[in-house]
Amino acid sequence: MKKLSIFCAFIWFAACQPAVDMEEAEQSITETSLLNHIETLSSDEFEGRAPATHGEDLTVDYLIGQLEEIGVEPGMPDGSYIQEVPLLSQRVDRSTALISIKKNGTVVEELDYFTEFMAWPSNEAEEVRIRDAEVVYVGFGIQAPEYDWDDYKGVDVTGKIVVFKNSDPSHDPEIFEGNARLYYGRWSYKFEKAEEMGALGAIIIHTTPTAGYEWSVVANSWGRERFSLKSGESTDGNKPEFNSWLTEQSSSTLLEQAGLELSETLEAADSRDFTPILLDGVTVDVNLNAEYGNLSSKNVIGKIEGSDRSLRDEYVIFSAHHDHLGVTSPVNGDSINNGAQDNASGVSAVLETAKALKMVEGELRRSVKFMFVGAEEMGLLGSLYWSRNPTVDPGKVSANINLDSMQIFGETNDMVLIGYGRNSLTDIFKQHIEQADRVAVRDLRPEQGIFYRSDHFSFARIGIPAIYLNGGNDYIDKPDDYAAVVDSVRSANYHSVSDEINEYWDMAGMESDVRLIFRASFDIINSDEMMSWTPGDEFEAIRNMYLQELD
Repeated sequence: MKKLSIFCAFIWFAACQPAVDMEEAEQSITETSLLNHIETLSSDEFEGRAPATHGEDLTVDYLIGQLEEIGVEPGMPDGSYIQEVPLLSQRVDRSTALISIKKNGTVVEELDYFTEFMAWPSNEAEEVRIRDAEVVYVGFGIQAPEYDWDDYKGVDVTGKIVVFKNSDPSHDPEIFEGNARLYYGRWSYKFEKAEEMGALGAIIIHTTPTAGYEWSVVANSWGRERFSLKSGESTDGNKPEFNSWLTEQSSSTLLEQAGLELSETLEAADSRDFTPILLDGVTVDVNLNAEYGNLSSKNVIGKIEGSDRSLRDEYVIFSAHHDHLGVTSPVNGDSINNGAQDNASGVSAVLETAKALKMVEGELRRSVKFMFVGAEEMGLLGSLYWSRNPTVDPGKVSANINLDSMQIFGETNDMVLIGYGRNSLTDIFKQHIEQADRVAVRDLRPEQGIFYRSDHFSFARIGIPAIYLNGGNDYIDKPDDYAAVVDSVRSANYHSVSDEINEYWDMAGMESDVRLIFRASFDIINSDEMMSWTPGDEFEAIRNMYLQELD
């Protein structure tokens, strides 16, 4: 009996121990295991992984197969891995698209689609016919009470076309965080605000300094077939009829008809005392025709359930977009946008992190969701759809860790945290980065507003503390000019058929980064408290709203 008791005690003790320790789980993440996923997902067979294509079907099948092999359970409430994402495609007829600028009822300029303006129906209409619409310049078009800033000043713009200066105020470091672009500076905010204010249409003035990119980027991005989430709403006039961009020259022509000079008018918006300017005597005609189609993308969601009874209904969400651009016009005979770095690398990182966490699942207090979202390249649509149709109450989600375009050029002394200091995730990642004798650094290009340009933003906008991890730039054991070479290679490969595995790839950096992410995420999952926004952050209020709804 004594021997039996000892044996039973041993069995009980062994059952209480993790089957695999953290070091063994971490070591399972290797250069080879990471590269294997990337090689498959970025192969020509997957056809660039565009939404609603055979390439997406192959991608979804691969992801489900990998999650099943790892032992990650389906993450949807219905017991499946798949969340359908209904999309609406829109193609504007270039041959009939026209914006006419009038002065006192007489046409003074007819703008050319693509080279002088880009526009599209914003209310899912097949036709837009606007005649003699009044035009109001509303500066940045921002209403930000926390900065005591209101560009509308109570002016009624209902039924009028509003014209915006791009970006947000950057001349004063005490407001709008200086040159760090906030969501207020994003084109999407401006169009959303125009809808809220009841405008008939919205026009953004493009300049390269305020946009951060040349007109060709606008024309190429908005000139192709566009995609959006299906609204499911009637198009009864509640939305603006159209959204648009104008070139710098076209914008100058528009303002000149009201006796305004472009640079002076743009500069006027920098003042908190700015008031909207009605372009006296100036009206605009708009003709647009569009065709629509229905299609569907897919989010793939897996789950590991937490072991702590008091915390298992709270979640940490990993996200990575699985889509890329698919097949486009040939460049030197190659038409497949393989998307090796963007974002087969992020998908691989989440899969390998899921594998490592599954190895220590008995030690995970909270539950974990692994979310591979679709249609990111179309405007974060997969993650946006989840944020509007969440499968978990946002107030129950502690954090989102987003992985997009991992470090595939070698090891670095640093790691970039997009969202540095905005929430408590920073402290945990910074601690692990410093323990690895590395340095946590802020976004190196804050003026580009990168925090609002990947899937973590969809989680942040519903209050979930989110962070986006980027590879560093201080390379180890590389030539002095290596960072510049990498920037050149990355720029050439971005959204190009050349985003493939090539001679510049050095997977040691990705292995090091993903292992660090695994260690830090373990602490985030097991933290006594959920992650939180830094007091005063723009997403703190909505976070508090969701938390209060749970009380």
